[in-house]
Amino acid sequence: MRILDQAVYVGPSLYARFPVIRLHVDLGPLEDWPSGKLGPAFTDPLLAALPGLHTHTCSYGVKGGFVRRLTEGDGTWMGHILEHVAIELQNVAGEHVTFGKTRSNGPRGHYYVIYQYEQEEVGPEAGRLGLTLLHSLLPPELRCEGDLPAHFDWAVARDEFIRFTQRRALGPSTAALVRAAEERGIPWIRMNEQSLIQLGHGRFQQRIQATITGRTPHVSVELASDKEETNRLLGNLGLPVPKQRLVQEVEDAVAAAERVGYPVVVKPYNANHGRGVSIGLTTAEEVRAGFETAREHSRSVIVESFIRGDDHRMLVVNGKLVAVSRRVPGHLTGDGRSTVEALVEQVNADPRRGIGHEKVLTRLELDEQAERLLEARGYTRTSVPAAGEHVPLRSTGNLSTGGTATDMTDLVHPDNAEMAERAVRAIGLDVGGVDFLTTDITESYKEVGGAICEVNAAPGFRMHMAPSEGRARDVAAPVIEMLFPAGSPSRIPIAAVTGTNGKTTTARMLAHIQKLAGHHVGLTTTDGVYIDGQRTVPGDMTGPVATRMVLSDPNVDLAVLEVARGGLLRAGMGVRHCDVGAVLNIKADHLGLRGVGTLEQLAEVKRIVVEVARDTAVLNADDPLCLKMADYTRARHLCYVTTDPTHALVREHVEAGGRGVVLESGVKGQMITIYDRGAHIPLLWTHLIPATLEGRAAHNVQNAMFAAAMAFSMGLKLEDIRHGLRTFDTTFFQAPGRMNIFSEHPFKVILDYGHNPHAVEAMCSLADRLEVRGRRIAVLAAPGDRRDQDIRDIGRIAAGCFDRYICRRDDNLRGRQGDEVPRLLEEALREHGVTEDQIAVIPEEQAAVDAALREAQPGDLLLIFGDQITRSWKQIIGYRPQEASAPVPTRTRAARPESPVETGPRNDARREFVREERGVWLARETETED
Repeated sequence: MRILDQAVYVGPSLYARFPVIRLHVDLGPLEDWPSGKLGPAFTDPLLAALPGLHTHTCSYGVKGGFVRRLTEGDGTWMGHILEHVAIELQNVAGEHVTFGKTRSNGPRGHYYVIYQYEQEEVGPEAGRLGLTLLHSLLPPELRCEGDLPAHFDWAVARDEFIRFTQRRALGPSTAALVRAAEERGIPWIRMNEQSLIQLGHGRFQQRIQATITGRTPHVSVELASDKEETNRLLGNLGLPVPKQRLVQEVEDAVAAAERVGYPVVVKPYNANHGRGVSIGLTTAEEVRAGFETAREHSRSVIVESFIRGDDHRMLVVNGKLVAVSRRVPGHLTGDGRSTVEALVEQVNADPRRGIGHEKVLTRLELDEQAERLLEARGYTRTSVPAAGEHVPLRSTGNLSTGGTATDMTDLVHPDNAEMAERAVRAIGLDVGGVDFLTTDITESYKEVGGAICEVNAAPGFRMHMAPSEGRARDVAAPVIEMLFPAGSPSRIPIAAVTGTNGKTTTARMLAHIQKLAGHHVGLTTTDGVYIDGQRTVPGDMTGPVATRMVLSDPNVDLAVLEVARGGLLRAGMGVRHCDVGAVLNIKADHLGLRGVGTLEQLAEVKRIVVEVARDTAVLNADDPLCLKMADYTRARHLCYVTTDPTHALVREHVEAGGRGVVLESGVKGQMITIYDRGAHIPLLWTHLIPATLEGRAAHNVQNAMFAAAMAFSMGLKLEDIRHGLRTFDTTFFQAPGRMNIFSEHPFKVILDYGHNPHAVEAMCSLADRLEVRGRRIAVLAAPGDRRDQDIRDIGRIAAGCFDRYICRRDDNLRGRQGDEVPRLLEEALREHGVTEDQIAVIPEEQAAVDAALREAQPGDLLLIFGDQITRSWKQIIGYRPQEASAPVPTRTRAARPESPVETGPRNDARREFVREERGVWLARETETED
């Protein structure tokens, strides 16, 4: 059995709406060996290795369901078993995942194994270890060479995997804060491999690192880390603190102990988690040893008076005490029969104890500190403590070193609670943990004594959330409430756009509209990430990485995401939900790539965008595949876009109060009209939108309709939508590669990124509508990874639309031969009536563009389908044509009026066509009296 391919989906995908991993597995000969055929010799060791598999429900929906599938009848196939093993391995390591499914794919024995994960590095490792475990349980004759590492030890590999997972997992405190945020519906992003977390999106974000928040003052953290200064500050306020001295030399430590008075505590100046602390020292030799231990963690060492009593952690959040826990250092209780080593094994057998933060308690370890404490009692690992004897293995009560905790929140005396709150406020922390020693937390420190040992700037939550005894406390919720008070926002509005063609222009239009309305917009597109209109990262940025960039920017208050097929298939969407999702169209492009071979399969991929839309799904009612997506969205509103005002379904939808954007004819041309809740809202004449070239660019009319539909659905005012559309054009600056027009030459040039049949058809239709005095010339191309049929369709569509064709290829051949693509285009053109003398094959893009520019004459229209857009645009604007000496070739097509004037029946408005300096036809309306 081999893993042929692996895909890690970070968000909504074809397989789930949450992070999953997909393994493409080839079972090889194991296709003929289901678990029933392998028998108990395989299944029994598997269940012994991972007993948690007994709880998996599988298709039966009840615990034990998977074991039934595994053992009854023919059993189940190895891909399905791998799915459950990968899930259970993560559960063993402390992750909480349950989802999985396995489906056959392609040739016999090939399967897609899909399973949920929490950590991006851990999920794939679970698959690899699961595969190795299964190989180890197979009969040798069914294993291939290299399937099993030499000297494979399952127990060792399992524990290494748990440690691997724990090193990468969020700590228990951070994880608790993340869970509390999720319960409030607050999104979060992990910013690094440690515990830096962004809660919320864009300008509403807050950050935490463990239990330090973005609001925690730096000076307060520094003060809490300075144990000496903390002691002095609290003492000056009259709060109870032990006597303390800071030293750097061993003999100074001894002298300080004598001044403070034995017994003493020796601890590092700025360590945490109880590291390097020695307590109850009564002699100079013990102080010297304690000093050396502390110096392993800090250059400076504190010597302070030893306060008798129990160690209590008092947690204060936003000025209020929220939890109190009594901590007991890791210890053993003798039974008069067992050795110290055996007693440790008995304690660690407690199912609540695990490795690191894997479980609520941590395993005890017989390490150097434990052996030193044993030696102080005259014990070794093999000693047998008396029955009932308390044998400490740690000097501090930290849970991370094996300590236990008892909740005391409801029993704490009010004086002690006030003392803790005062101490944390004095340091200036929003979240602080007070370490308080007292013999009885239920009595006032003023009566029974006690002292504050430390104030912690990043207190752990585990002891409060999962005490060994007493009530668990939800201490994360008060932190989230402090960062996000009730009613405060945590999310920014998110719009997602997908489709085969038009998504970049539509996304740019929407971003432009929102920017002019006052928003600080984050935009992802196929040519880069834009923050407030400025490109910050170039390249194809339509996947999860770009989404994260936008949502992490603290200035962004609205996101517009172009979502491409490739990103969805490669890694899923970068956000779990969007407010408005739109699918513009489903046309033939990229078919045959990444397992998508039909338009229906392509529609299923792009449908994800509207499946995760919460408020509004915007769909093209003129595209049957888009129309069907209405059955899959859970958005509160459905908005149809149609250029057909007689569309029966849309008419029925709007009559029922639904939302729609319709292109309607009027006396002045075509009007984009919005219907919503029974209202009929004329928005804007299409000829007033520069990007539509007087309404001639039908594809941009539709793009404008979608942009208007999304903007309206996001609550924008009508005047803001109109203003945005009337100021959006197709200049290279505003929409690079999208119908960029250059009119400074004696001929007109249009540069467009169209690279599939549908896009080429839209541009050919535009070229046909434009008035051209000379010839129409096209530079045709197609990406090399498209099917031969798709490339031929581009040639077929372009045939007859131009007088001259130059066929080229992209710089990236994508598996094709040097002139294979232009030759396919040439063949298609000739098959559809284009003569040989009308076609030139110039494979390289730069040479083809240069040849077209040189060939163009005054009055010609040159349409260039470009790949390297910036380079091609520089060629176009940098070209210096010589004075044309030849007469302009005569067009055989019927000429259209160069400056038409349209009037309405009542002559109440007149449209005059004027030419700007850049040579683009625009409309000017003049009102007249009745």
